Amino acid sequence: MRLRSEADIEQFLDAVNQCGGDVYLKSPEGDIFNLKSSMSRYIAIGRLIEEQGDTLELFADRKEDQARLMPLVEDLMKNED
Repeated sequence: MRLRSEADIEQFLDAVNQCGGDVYLKSPEGDIFNLKSSMSRYIAIGRLIEEQGDTLELFADRKEDQARLMPLVEDLMKNED
């Protein structure tokens, strides 16, 4: 999942902000970015915008948060085609 526009970024961050638990991005190298942390968020968004964005995995601590994020992720991935 790569974020391709400012609207994608805003929509993604709004969804993360609505989550009650922590939301993470994990890179193939083992880097973990907690999207509830401002510093990690800046780095993670940069990675999502870059070519590496397709290799990052998204995790949420709570099932409710996973349910909130999945439609957004599916929509963003569908728009990549």
